[in-house]
Amino acid sequence: MGGALYNNPEADGCVRSVSRKAIMNTKNARFIWPYVFPMLAVLMIGCRQEPSAPASGLPTVEIKIGSKNYHVEVAADEFSRTRGLMERDSMPEEHGMIFVFTQDTDEGFWMHNTRIPLDIVFIDSTGKVVSVRQMKAYDEHVTSSGGYYRYAIELNSGATAACGVKAGDMVGIPTGIAR
Repeated sequence: MGGALYNNPEADGCVRSVSRKAIMNTKNARFIWPYVFPMLAVLMIGCRQEPSAPASGLPTVEIKIGSKNYHVEVAADEFSRTRGLMERDSMPEEHGMIFVFTQDTDEGFWMHNTRIPLDIVFIDSTGKVVSVRQMKAYDEHVTSSGGYYRYAIELNSGATAACGVKAGDMVGIPTGIAR
């Protein structure tokens, strides 16, 4: 069965350099296999855990919105606010991104290159919710806040209904990011 590899002059040099005896020797394999599967299981479990920092490299904070706590990435500079959640295929449940502005604004948001539908919560400088909106993936229409805000928090679609947040509610903005 394996002889063809060794007699084939076209075969890769690395393959021919492995001795036939080493390949066919199953005596050592019975001592190795009991260790292979537990190691693979440990590696697979380790791969399923969430990373401690998001792939964006942005800092994160925990913030309570309505009845739930969310882990949000902090987009506090022009580049990170412009990039936002673009080109992501998913976002873990109860995660999001907070956009921090240096002054009140009424700029709208759009979903250019944003693959996942999102809810957005616009919040003024005192922590009062100005409005809550829903945005569709890839929708390049501008979503307006309907008033001035200092912070905008993007969450997975349906998250605002699940946590019960609405205009007029208060959100505690962590002091480390408040401007």
